[in-house]
Amino acid sequence: MTDAPMTAQAASTATAGDILSLRLTSQAGAFLRALPLAVGEVGARPGSASVVPAAGTADLLRAVRRIGGLLHTFGTVFDQTWAQETRTELRWLLNLLALEPGYVRRSARLLGALDSLSGTDPEGTGMLAGHAGAPKARALLDRQLTLARTRAHSTVLQDLRSARLHALADRMTLLVGEAPLLESAGGRASAVLLPQAAAAFTALAASAQQLPLQRAATPYGGDGLRRLGPVPQARGATDADTALAADDAPWARLRILVKRARYALEVCGRPSGELNELDAVLGHHQEAADAAVTAATAARTPRITPATAYVLGVVHADQRLEVESARYAFGRRWPELPPGLDGWLEIPPAEGWGHAPSPRTA
Repeated sequence: MTDAPMTAQAASTATAGDILSLRLTSQAGAFLRALPLAVGEVGARPGSASVVPAAGTADLLRAVRRIGGLLHTFGTVFDQTWAQETRTELRWLLNLLALEPGYVRRSARLLGALDSLSGTDPEGTGMLAGHAGAPKARALLDRQLTLARTRAHSTVLQDLRSARLHALADRMTLLVGEAPLLESAGGRASAVLLPQAAAAFTALAASAQQLPLQRAATPYGGDGLRRLGPVPQARGATDADTALAADDAPWARLRILVKRARYALEVCGRPSGELNELDAVLGHHQEAADAAVTAATAARTPRITPATAYVLGVVHADQRLEVESARYAFGRRWPELPPGLDGWLEIPPAEGWGHAPSPRTA
């Protein structure tokens, strides 16, 4: 799916409102086309979502993220109350649709890791091969994640039939016709939109500079498992789980900023392949961190055997190493990217303002 292109002459005289209306109309249309498909997919697969969301759900998620990102980065040219309300509702739908697939991916990741650790292959024998606690740990993880996935499915199915979703769909229908733009949207696109797009890259760079990239500068990040960054005591970080969550939080925030920068580039008509790769790396980081939390929680299940708890501890450590691996991969890619928006604007545009291929990425 691509946005309708603008001619070079039209793009050169387009206002900020013209560009944003074009993008919003396209994405709101994608939202409305994907919504009934996504609702049907959820209703047709009770508790059996796949690791990769089905086509309708995936298209809906793409549209939700892009509309929300656009309203955040370029929100000053829209009616503020409307923009904030719309972003809140889109965030609600995004979190809702991510529930069940998130548990499915976590189950596949954890059970796959446990099977690898407890099995044998041409490369050798896993460290948990033959361990008495491995089968029980697998059964426990499978049972807990299946229950969580089933509950999430029921929640999603109920909320997708709610008046709240219908109200959001009505909002998207109106958006296809006319976006509530302010008078400032009548300015030249480059003069109005480029400073706001640049702010998205400034926020991304500032966030990346706060990361412990030096600590993640070696392929084997075992040191990162032993020495976490400073954790503000105001957050009540008194145990390992809280400390790890605080250590992971800046990376999760960075992924959001990478997405916003990607979507800003699309509005500017520039390709964003390198940022797509960074987004994928940070997605791997987040999924491994979430899986580690699940393994640690399962290890605290009452009345399990020490052998089962030990196996779950090994799986937890395995996922934390995956976290460190993702941080290393990010640190290798980040310095090579163009600095700030100006660097990206030097890349030849896809088609100019108002047109950039909508990648089949989240």
